[in-house]
Amino acid sequence: MAASVKKHSITIRGHRTSVSLEALFWDMLKEKAAREGRSLSQLVAEVDEATDGNLSSALRLHVVEWLHNRLKKQESAS
Repeated sequence: MAASVKKHSITIRGHRTSVSLEALFWDMLKEKAAREGRSLSQLVAEVDEATDGNLSSALRLHVVEWLHNRLKKQESAS
C-alpha cells in the first residue's frame, strides 16, 4: 500500500488551513464525519480545538483512537 502524504486544504472556523495526510487517514476522517452526520470541516475543527500541537498528527491519532474504540466495541459485543 502506498503511503504517500498529500496536502489537503480545508476551511475550519472561517479560515483556510492545510494538513498533510496519507490518503487512508483522509478517507477515514471523511467516513467518520459522514457516519456522525457532520461535515469534515466540523470534525477537523473539533480535533484542532483539542490539540496544541501539530494538526496532521492529531488527526492521525484521532482516526486511530476511533478505530481502536470500534474494535473494542465489536470485541465486547462478541
